[in-house]
Amino acid sequence: MNLGAIKLGRTIPLSVLAATVAAGAPSAAAAFPSASPALCRGAEGYAAAFGGRRTFTLRPNELEAIKALLQSDPAVARAYRRLVAQADQALARTPGSVLDKRTMPISGDRHDYVSLAPYWWPDPANPRGPYVRRDGQVNPERETNRFDRTALGRMVDDTDRLALAYYYSGERKYADKAAALVRAWFLDPATAMNPNMNYAQAVPGRENGRAEGVLDTSGFIGVIDAVGLIGPSGALSADEVKALEGWFSRYVDWMRTSANGKAEAAAGNNHGMWYDAQIVRFALFARRNEIARRTVAAFPETRIAKQLDPSGALPHELTRTRSFHYSIFTLDAAYHVADSAACMGIDLYGAEVQGRSLRKATDHVAVYRGRQAEWPYKEMKWPAEALDDLLTRADAAWGPGAYPRAAAGEILLRYRNAAR
Repeated sequence: MNLGAIKLGRTIPLSVLAATVAAGAPSAAAAFPSASPALCRGAEGYAAAFGGRRTFTLRPNELEAIKALLQSDPAVARAYRRLVAQADQALARTPGSVLDKRTMPISGDRHDYVSLAPYWWPDPANPRGPYVRRDGQVNPERETNRFDRTALGRMVDDTDRLALAYYYSGERKYADKAAALVRAWFLDPATAMNPNMNYAQAVPGRENGRAEGVLDTSGFIGVIDAVGLIGPSGALSADEVKALEGWFSRYVDWMRTSANGKAEAAAGNNHGMWYDAQIVRFALFARRNEIARRTVAAFPETRIAKQLDPSGALPHELTRTRSFHYSIFTLDAAYHVADSAACMGIDLYGAEVQGRSLRKATDHVAVYRGRQAEWPYKEMKWPAEALDDLLTRADAAWGPGAYPRAAAGEILLRYRNAAR
């Protein structure tokens, strides 16, 4: 059975989904009405339909339509001008690397990534003792140059914006700079990060690194698409792209075999969902299709059935001080898995198991748009923009017209505003 032929909005029983995964359908229409005929084809992504640009989340028909609006649509034009300004700032920055931090990893190898757990602080009652947790309150020490977190985030953001600026402007300087950032972080032996997160999200006095630290590399999902966008420029050579695939292949092995990686895979909250989002995308990019396919095959049982309830709520996230934020954050990860699954001809957007589905989970948060006072759980800072961004992605999956595309800013350069 070809899942690509099933209409969106219809839920697919787990037995049907499992049979299709087992059959190993090599390529089918992606699970988006707007994606056909621009098909995402396994490890090649959208390359064949996108002039050789090997992307997995960014879709050619969306970006090509947006490109045609750069001059005529005021909101798109504003977003583009802001993007170019940010890309120009990135041009002036020196490429960052894990060697920039002031902290020496306990391994003695500066190429190992080190970060601080976000919600852990010195204990006022015992300043020299182990750190204590304050859920939802980020310790600003995390973003200092003692650690790698800020440099990683800047590399991710700059690479992404430079690649988009290259695509929309055609100016080679942006592709060249994006390639330089990728080389410094992943490829140059003098500065490259080791493919592990052994010392990520450390807690002083408690742990030198935690499973939760695997989440720090979620931004690499966007880097992969950025590399695809600049592909036609030749700014990264074929050998360099091959070496980058090798880096991600080694990181996939670390995720699957290390203590921290295994513990993150077993997590029952947003961390487990983000583990799947990363390993599926990284495995596809590294051309290790079987790992990606096995993860997608298990996803309905390991994530949808266990992390969602029949109402669409995400119980593990509702106990947090930022419950609505984390509900959206978890769905963001699930959408990345579903995007990757679509590249393998599998529709996780339409999958349902035990009355649970991504569609129901999306509906559950969508009804609170503009009604934050009615949300019955704790939320320290209402994420209105994040919800609009999520619903824009949701409409690309289940629409057009299923959800409002009311997002503004940079997302207008990734998904068309259906109202325009």
